[in-house]
Amino acid sequence: MTEGYDIRPDERTGMIELTTEKCWELLHATTTGRVAVTVGTTPDIFPVNYRVKDGEIIIRTEAGTKLAAGSMMPAIAFEIDDVDVDGHTGWSVVVKGRGREPSTLDEVLALDELGMEPWVDAPKSRWLAITPHSVTGRQIP
Repeated sequence: MTEGYDIRPDERTGMIELTTEKCWELLHATTTGRVAVTVGTTPDIFPVNYRVKDGEIIIRTEAGTKLAAGSMMPAIAFEIDDVDVDGHTGWSVVVKGRGREPSTLDEVLALDELGMEPWVDAPKSRWLAITPHSVTGRQIP
């Protein structure tokens, strides 16, 4: 086994499972991903920029579908990946957990210190934090 990888591909999928430590390393190293929420009975996915703080995925957002569904529904998912289309390689990390809106003054002030700037020219004054229940990853060798 090499660091971060189980070098034996899964016989069924051909994928290599990433260790939890490698998944967190990749989560810390990137800043864009996708958050998946359930709206009623329909899934919805949003591209977001994010940071990792104290073992949680932190997303700057505004009132709307992401925040409402992400903080009120019992489950939320978050995914990052990197794909080399020409080389047919890549990896993916999926975080499954519970979303919440940080609300205490101390918590919001600490999140403001992250320096996350919105990518779009629109207000993003609220936060969505994802507390992971599971963090998994796979790599296409």
